[in-house]
Amino acid sequence: MARRDSGKTTNGRDRSTPVGVNHVVLNVHDIEESHQFWTEVIGLKQVGTLHPREDMGDMPTMRFYSGNHDGELTHHDLALVENKDLPPRPENWDPFGTPQAINHVAFAMPDRESWMAKLADLQAQGVKFNMRVNHGVTHSVYINDPNGYGVELLYELPRDLWENDIDAGLNYLEFLPTEGPEALEDDLESSPRFLAAKG
Repeated sequence: MARRDSGKTTNGRDRSTPVGVNHVVLNVHDIEESHQFWTEVIGLKQVGTLHPREDMGDMPTMRFYSGNHDGELTHHDLALVENKDLPPRPENWDPFGTPQAINHVAFAMPDRESWMAKLADLQAQGVKFNMRVNHGVTHSVYINDPNGYGVELLYELPRDLWENDIDAGLNYLEFLPTEGPEALEDDLESSPRFLAAKG
């Protein structure tokens, strides 16, 4: 396949490289149950619903959701499609053993303070923390939605901690408490700084 327009944009970005994930679509057992999770637990806002069209025949129930993008909504960060024929839900979410095509979906909170407030909110709602991790590039909590999909909520650590050796940052892993008051603590000061090896 021939490559098209591999030059640079006006801001110097490479036109041939995507800027990141635009949205994720999940098949779900029960649209109302999943709607409640993604709006009330995670905090996304529903921005649309798929409307039936005569020329398309039978269509599934589908809804679209947006996060907060500097005070604005987008067309969707997440969409849900109700599918009653899905395989049974897994009993527990496991990052490497859950028999689902999607490992997890990650959402970034605006900043550390928002993330910490979200932890307290989740704990107050009785949401189970499957894992809390210092990833070297993010601090993250992993929960799961009603269908067993893994959901990561994170805040990005300051770039100067990891940008000089992204690979080392990505390979760092420190498990943190998932229950009690300790699960609401966050020690940013102890996060390591990754420096590229001199060579």
